[in-house]
Amino acid sequence: MSVEEGTANHGRLLGAVRGPQDVKRMTAEQLDILAAEIRDFLIAKVSRTGGHVGPNLGVVELTLAMHRVFDSPRDRLLFDTGHQAYVHKILTGRQDGFDKLRQRGGLSGYPSQAESEHDLIENSHASTALSYADGLAKAYALRGEQRSVVALVGDGALTGGMCWEALNNIATAGNPLVIVVNDNGRSYSPTIGGLADHLSSLRLNPGYEKVLDTVKDALGSTPLVGKPMYEVLHAVKKGIKDAVAPQAMFEDLGIKYVGPVDGHDIAAVESALRAAKNFGGPVIVHAVTRKGYGYRPAEEDEADCLHGPSAFDAETGKLLAVPSVKWTNVFADELVAIADERPDVVGITAAMAEPTGIATLARKHPHRVYDVGIAEQHAATSAAGLAMGGLHPVVAVYATFLNRAFDQVLLDVAMHRLPVTFVLDRAGITGPDGPSHYGIWDMSVFGVVPGLRIAAPRDAGSLREELREAIAVDDGPTILRFPTGTVAADLPAVRRVGTVDVLAESARTDVLLVAVGSFAQLGMEVAVRVAEQGYGVTVVDPRWVRPVPAELVELAAGHRLVVTVEDGVRVGGVGDALAQAMRDADVRVPLRDLGVPADWHPHGTRAQILADLRLTAQDVARDVTGWISGLDAQPGETVQPDEAAAKN
Repeated sequence: MSVEEGTANHGRLLGAVRGPQDVKRMTAEQLDILAAEIRDFLIAKVSRTGGHVGPNLGVVELTLAMHRVFDSPRDRLLFDTGHQAYVHKILTGRQDGFDKLRQRGGLSGYPSQAESEHDLIENSHASTALSYADGLAKAYALRGEQRSVVALVGDGALTGGMCWEALNNIATAGNPLVIVVNDNGRSYSPTIGGLADHLSSLRLNPGYEKVLDTVKDALGSTPLVGKPMYEVLHAVKKGIKDAVAPQAMFEDLGIKYVGPVDGHDIAAVESALRAAKNFGGPVIVHAVTRKGYGYRPAEEDEADCLHGPSAFDAETGKLLAVPSVKWTNVFADELVAIADERPDVVGITAAMAEPTGIATLARKHPHRVYDVGIAEQHAATSAAGLAMGGLHPVVAVYATFLNRAFDQVLLDVAMHRLPVTFVLDRAGITGPDGPSHYGIWDMSVFGVVPGLRIAAPRDAGSLREELREAIAVDDGPTILRFPTGTVAADLPAVRRVGTVDVLAESARTDVLLVAVGSFAQLGMEVAVRVAEQGYGVTVVDPRWVRPVPAELVELAAGHRLVVTVEDGVRVGGVGDALAQAMRDADVRVPLRDLGVPADWHPHGTRAQILADLRLTAQDVARDVTGWISGLDAQPGETVQPDEAAAKN
């Protein structure tokens, strides 16, 4: 029977699950059948829409046990990160929504308060749940409410500093709180660091043979939570050294330890959770699982266990999309070429070597790449140290995640004028992953950093060129940002003015359209549409958007209207910066800025969201035509954009 046939009716038991109470009534035999049905359901549904299949296949039994022991939503179940909450959604009455998972009008790929009372925290950035849990437990204690707080945390998330800050406070407070460590040896890729080494040593202990039968061995090599850091954080005279009695690691903090338990044995997990629930203080339940468990294509995918694929064939696990050249591929290949020429270039990533392209450099120059785990703050300051040591670090992260390291970029890197290049993948509106993953903040947030240069390439050629220019900078940090997906076709410039590329120009100089990065092609389409209404448009790609090029201000002075369009928030964005530069230069040409409103925009395709935001060629052309027509209006006459388009 195929996966499709096996899930036609959601499975006999799964079809009857409408809430956690239905799971509580099931026998052990029924639970095993239900777990298998959930896996079939996940594979069938996620194969059509894409999503985080590997992480969720690994937490089926863990999630079932959590909902049997605790009473959600009165008891609060927190997921770190939220991409491992699909099973939780299934068990809380949202099975039907999986037909449109991560699509407009369908389920979010992360917990969502708008979807269910069973969801609480929506931020899908890692290493945050323990801090939420600490605050919740304190609030319930102060209010005298008898409610359990449970945080499911991946072992990868424990490489993030926030987890250890939270653990220190959780231990001090002593409130009832259950921390379930989902130890699968991976975050996106195999988990890196001293903690990973320690947890891996537990898997190698002969006393845990039953657990070892169900997990793969994944070892890291870069020390993260070793003896020195442990002594500093917790003022003790011993580090993580007892692989046979791992409870010492946490009990020295004042947190009780249970485990390791087989995370795919529902009865064993339930027993551990009930003991933890009844203890009356903070408890860590260490569950060893296998990412992608029960689905051979995921288990055999060494790169990331089908962590977050696009649509795929349910039987084989092979992606359905026709292979294409991605922005990430272009960056990865050019970085290797640069590293071949410059031995001082090194790569850093935060647990995302494959998704950011740094893995390509690691395969060619393995000793020149550092995966620091889910620790963006540490990545930035470690890069500062590398730069102080005479190297040029290239830090590759998703745009949304660099927000977490603003202070480090500002004071540890920029204030020391250090040559560190930050490469931001998935910049702008990325679509299905929703608001916490949109990379719309970087040009605004990091635009205030003195001495920081920001580049936004428009195509593969400019990406290669601007990456080389960034790495050539030796007196301060640089940022290179680009979107996700298939790279745009090369768009050659007509000419270059200083550092600004002129992409199109006409005899008339009515409008200067400043198209940032991937919006260059949109700018070209807008120029054609506006030209049909009798106006001349000069389209420019500033290439380096911060600081504002002086040549861009000079070009603005030669036009009647300036319009900026960018894939970032308007407040503090490129338009704001250009307007300020024009004021400083006493250039009084009117400027209109188009961009993303500072808000939490729902998930959907990139095209759908840009249409909602009126950032399509048709919308922008209509606005530009209206604005320039308004400058031609007779005194006292007001011309609206729609009216102008109709007149022309």
